[in-house]
Amino acid sequence: MSADAALSAPPADAPAPARWPAGAAYMDGAYMPVSEARIPVTDWGFRRSDVTYDVVSVWDGSFFRLDDHLRRFRASMESMRLKPKESDDDIRAILHRLVALSGLKNAYVAMDCLRGRPQPGMKYHPVNARNYLSAYAIPFVWLMAPEIVDRGAHMIVASTPRIPQSSVDARAKNFHWADMTAGLFEAHDQGADNPILLDHDGNVTEGPGFNVFCVTDGVVSTPATNVLEGITRLSVIDLCAELGIPCEIRPVPLSELRDADEVFLSTTAGGVVGVTRLDGRILGNDRPGAVSQRLRETYWAKRKAGWHAEPVNYDLPSEV
Repeated sequence: MSADAALSAPPADAPAPARWPAGAAYMDGAYMPVSEARIPVTDWGFRRSDVTYDVVSVWDGSFFRLDDHLRRFRASMESMRLKPKESDDDIRAILHRLVALSGLKNAYVAMDCLRGRPQPGMKYHPVNARNYLSAYAIPFVWLMAPEIVDRGAHMIVASTPRIPQSSVDARAKNFHWADMTAGLFEAHDQGADNPILLDHDGNVTEGPGFNVFCVTDGVVSTPATNVLEGITRLSVIDLCAELGIPCEIRPVPLSELRDADEVFLSTTAGGVVGVTRLDGRILGNDRPGAVSQRLRETYWAKRKAGWHAEPVNYDLPSEV
C-alpha cells in the first residue's frame, strides 16, 4: 500500500477495527501487541539512554498537529545523530496503522528512535551502532487525572536543578530524567502533584512532561531556554495571539513565578492545566485563573472543531 493510500480519510461511518485494543506497537519493522514489544537489554538506547522520542495525541479519532510532531522528532534525531531507515512519510503511515490496529479513538501515540550497539569486531563507538525506530499507540494518558485538572494542580518548586542545556539539549526530547525523577519524588513527599524545575541561575525551566506559563497583570510569560519547545506550548502561544492576550517568551525568574497572578502548564497529555497551589501558596481563589481557564476551554473547543486535526485512517487491513 502506498503512503497516499494509507493516509486517505476513512468513510465517516467506517467501523474502527480493534485487533489490539490494549495497544499496538511497531518495533524495528514489525507490528505486534504493545505487551509483546521488547528492546534488547544490551542496546545503548536502553543502557545509555541514547534515544530520542516524541508523543502525539489522538482525540476523537484525529491526530493533533502531527506535522509539527514529526518535524520536531526529525530535528531531535538529527541533533542526536540518529537516522533510522524510515522516512517521515513512513513514520506517519506507521502511526496511522498503529492507531487503526488498536481501534482507539483517544490515544497516546509515542515514537522513539534508539541507538543499538556495534556489531562484534567493530569499534565500540556510537558511529558504528545501528539506529532503529519503535512506536506504539495506547489509550490516552493524562499527565494528571481529570479531577486534578478541574480543581487545578498543586505544585512545588523542586530543589533539584534542571540539567543544563549545555550538557543535554532540552529541545531534543530525551530520557535524561534523573532531575525530573528527583523532582517527582520531592513533590510526592510534600503531597503535591508535580514539580517545577529551575536552572542553575534560578530561572524557571519546565517540569516532567509539561511547559510552564505565568500570568501577571494580564501578560502571559513562558521560559525561552532550557525547555522542550512543546507542541502544546506552541498551541498556547498561537491561542494567545488569536485571543489578543500578550505573551512573552523570555527568561522567567523564580520571583515572577512565585508572585504571578496565575500559573498554568501545557502538555500533550491534557492540554492546558491551571495551577492553584505553589509551595503551599493558594493562587486566586484556589481555582484555575480566568486566563488559564479561557485558554484551556478554547484549546479543547478548537480541537473538537478540527483545529490542526488529521483524521486517523482506520480503514486499514488488520493483517501485519
